[in-house]
Amino acid sequence: MNTLELMMPTEGRLTNGNDIIELPLGLLGFESAKHYVLLTRPDEEPFMWFQMVGDSKRAFLVVPPHFVLADYRPDLGDLDVAFLDLNDPSEAFVLNIVTLRGKGVATVNLKGPIVINRRTLVGKQVIPINASEFAIRHPLPLS
Repeated sequence: MNTLELMMPTEGRLTNGNDIIELPLGLLGFESAKHYVLLTRPDEEPFMWFQMVGDSKRAFLVVPPHFVLADYRPDLGDLDVAFLDLNDPSEAFVLNIVTLRGKGVATVNLKGPIVINRRTLVGKQVIPINASEFAIRHPLPLS
């Protein structure tokens, strides 16, 4: 698959907050956590919470990448495309993990996006083929 054409999330959502997203391989450092829900709050948009099912105290702050870097185009390898069963780039919903570093500093991981198939709700944290073009700690302006 060529570079993903990132789609704007429909009303900022992939799921209704009750749909379970499965990450069969988990996230780096959290490999045992396989099921998540995506939660949104209007007063926090465009940010969302990628919350572990069964542990409401564990969640990742995430953001769709087009809010951070308009020309972000991760290039997925064929194995990732097959794993996610992506038939078309429009089926991919991409999120990036935000890290709050204190003192008003936040960064976004652009090297390891979470890619979710909109149709199957199966996802994977991937390392794009063109990862060298992106920062693992891309500065996020906070207002």
